[in-house]
Amino acid sequence: METTAPTQYIPPKGEYNTFLDDNHYKEKLKEWGLAAGKKEFWYKDRSYQCLVTIKGYENYGISSDYNTLVIEFPDGNLSCIQPAYLKEMQQSGFGKESVIELESTVTTQVRPESKTEQKTAKPEKAAAKPKKEKAPKLELPTDKVHFTASVKQFALTYNPFNEENDEVVVLENVQIDQESPLELGLAWCSHSKTLKKFELAPGDKLEFDGKVAPKKLAKGKDVEEEFIIDQPVAYKINNPSKITKK
Repeated sequence: METTAPTQYIPPKGEYNTFLDDNHYKEKLKEWGLAAGKKEFWYKDRSYQCLVTIKGYENYGISSDYNTLVIEFPDGNLSCIQPAYLKEMQQSGFGKESVIELESTVTTQVRPESKTEQKTAKPEKAAAKPKKEKAPKLELPTDKVHFTASVKQFALTYNPFNEENDEVVVLENVQIDQESPLELGLAWCSHSKTLKKFELAPGDKLEFDGKVAPKKLAKGKDVEEEFIIDQPVAYKINNPSKITKK
């Protein structure tokens, strides 16, 4: 297999998320099912292969729950790739065609209407019911900010990349301390080694610095009721630091 450059790059649309530090990098690799701490990964195609590095990631989906990786090639060019596809490339038996690549291609194509569909008149729609007014979307800060919160409970969330449940901490009464305090209500974060040192328990009050992003907490798979959160949690706090337990 020749080591050459790809025939086509898919550059990021604009600014993309970068890693806060090594711990953030390792945490995201675990979330994507890639080897934690590894700095270079194989990129393979039909006629070439090369080592690439992960420079950051983009969010997508209605609530930005999913990530697209931004990788850098040896020639300095950036391109986007799905985490699961890059993970598949690390396998020694990676073939010329990928099931994931084919599924991605199919789902992005628009299904053309058949002649029958074009000729059949669509029934008139019933009068639309008035839509409920949605709560205004919060403008979240992009920089690291100071938080106050209380521990509500511990929960398990299913990670589709490693097909396991990850332990998380669910926080309540979450507030961003700034000139105009911002109430988030519920939020969640990974129960990292740093947090485990504090031996947290429900009811503990915390202060810390961190970044917040709109990301829903997914339910754990086949877990006991005590590890399931019965309310929607729409925000994730990344890499809390300077933690103080009251």
